[in-house]
Amino acid sequence: MTASQRLEFTGNPNNRPENPHQDSPTQPEPYVVSRELKKAVNLAIYLRRPLLLEGDAGCGKTRLASAVAYELGLPLYRWDVRSTTKAQDGLYEYDAILRLHDVQTQKVTPDQSVDEAEIDEEKQVNRHPANPKHYRKFGALGKAFKLEKCPAVVLIDEIDKADLDFPNDLLTVLDEPWEFKIKETGETVTATHNPIVIITSNKEKGNLPAPFLRRCLYHYLEFPNDPKRLQEIVEKHYQICQETAPPADLLKTAIDRFLNIWNEGGLFKKPGTSEFLDWLKALHTFEPKPYNAEQLKKDKLLPYRELLFKLQQDWKKYAKAS
Repeated sequence: MTASQRLEFTGNPNNRPENPHQDSPTQPEPYVVSRELKKAVNLAIYLRRPLLLEGDAGCGKTRLASAVAYELGLPLYRWDVRSTTKAQDGLYEYDAILRLHDVQTQKVTPDQSVDEAEIDEEKQVNRHPANPKHYRKFGALGKAFKLEKCPAVVLIDEIDKADLDFPNDLLTVLDEPWEFKIKETGETVTATHNPIVIITSNKEKGNLPAPFLRRCLYHYLEFPNDPKRLQEIVEKHYQICQETAPPADLLKTAIDRFLNIWNEGGLFKKPGTSEFLDWLKALHTFEPKPYNAEQLKKDKLLPYRELLFKLQQDWKKYAKAS
């Protein structure tokens, strides 16, 4: 891939190149992309800035990265953030204890030859304790920086779970000169192609630091609170998954009832599109005799409510027929 080639995300998985990267997702993502979200992704690619996505759980933040990587045929490296995550974790890990173990078991002598070749990080075979490079393992960002032929899509999922220093520590890497150092080996790793970085946040710990926000492009994913848009999501989901879609009348009734619940207020945690798709699948396929539209209209007690409500208060509200 040359510098003159400009990547563009269209939201159409059929535009996938013939020879995708081996680390690219192998299955298309049933993702309906709005015009605004499509523009945000392409701006992030063009300006080489991270794209920060916010929105309620289940609205599709995480799956966007898979959709982008699949269509563009690029590798996808996912970094799931936890409360103990540090910025270096996404770059590399260095196993000094394993190296010490190998020194003792292999009885290395000072004059022993050093194998400078890279090793398979996953298999960790033919390690030599005289070569510190054999004991570092690259994380999601590190793998992306190491790519020489194409950029990667890096998903940094739920960044708000980490402490407040984590986002600002990332700024030193996700900016010019796009490089990091490995102190244990003396290496400097510089990105040949800047990765396409997609970051998700649920605001679990409040707002992210202002310097970090200034560096990112921002997009808020709205819930598809519209029958036509929700139907489009369902149709694409069943098309990509190659499964039999529910009858049209059941789909319409399910959408109407779901949106009525979503809009009537009083829920502590509103269900997202992923919960709706699970609920629709249960209505259509779980029982030997599936629900039909008339049955769903007449049933006062909401069926399969365990798929939609994840908090006690919401569960109890729909536990009895109204």
